[in-house]
Amino acid sequence: MDSTPPFDLTGRLALVTGSSRGIGNALASGLARAGASVVLHGLDADRLERSRLALAEKFGKDRVDAVAFNITDEGSVARGIAHIEENLGALDILVNNAGIQHRVPLLDLAVEDWNRVISTDLTSAFLVGREVARRMLPRKRGKIINIGSVQSDLARPTIGAYTAAKGGLRNLTRAMTAEWAGEGLQINAVAPGYIHTEMTQPLVDDEAFNSWICKRTPAARWGTVDDLTGPVQWLASDASAYVNGQTIFIDGGMTAVV
Repeated sequence: MDSTPPFDLTGRLALVTGSSRGIGNALASGLARAGASVVLHGLDADRLERSRLALAEKFGKDRVDAVAFNITDEGSVARGIAHIEENLGALDILVNNAGIQHRVPLLDLAVEDWNRVISTDLTSAFLVGREVARRMLPRKRGKIINIGSVQSDLARPTIGAYTAAKGGLRNLTRAMTAEWAGEGLQINAVAPGYIHTEMTQPLVDDEAFNSWICKRTPAARWGTVDDLTGPVQWLASDASAYVNGQTIFIDGGMTAVV
């Protein structure tokens, strides 16, 4: 009988895009806590190196690497994934986390800003996911986890491009499943609710908005990055071997109620 814990990620290699800070960095740390070796990703080389050193000090320098490439550029993605596979090892886990926000009413939203959000939040997951899948498919195994949002299923004023991108990401997860699950891959998504991070601190500090979040969420609080790491560990592990094409909402019940 196999005695290996089903959540154990020892010996697995994971890439987390947009992981030099924030939620991505927390997810990379969570995967490392479960035993995985992690590759951090970002565009700001200095911040990326600081993040790598911080995680390496915590988990060991042999288990933490970093790579910088442009997730919206097909050639840059191909070179970045090739570098990882040729120099660091075969990727077992991909977390498509990188994304941006742009708050402007649709009537005032410039096409360039619409395209920038769609490219960063949706097209990048296709580009990176496809490049990683090219290598996972011959190996007949691999985990791809797309980071969505409650806006995968809901909408709010002024974030139309983000809402469209995250809704598209939910169906991209299904499309990847339709084409790749038969070859041994599991592709799923997590959809965070409102998570308290450095980037959302201004919203937390906004008394009216903070009150609305706490009243709108059945759990009556903001989420934390620790609330996300467990579900991502599960989806990255053998414990979720028959879970495919799903979007798991980590939102304190927000999308379950009206």
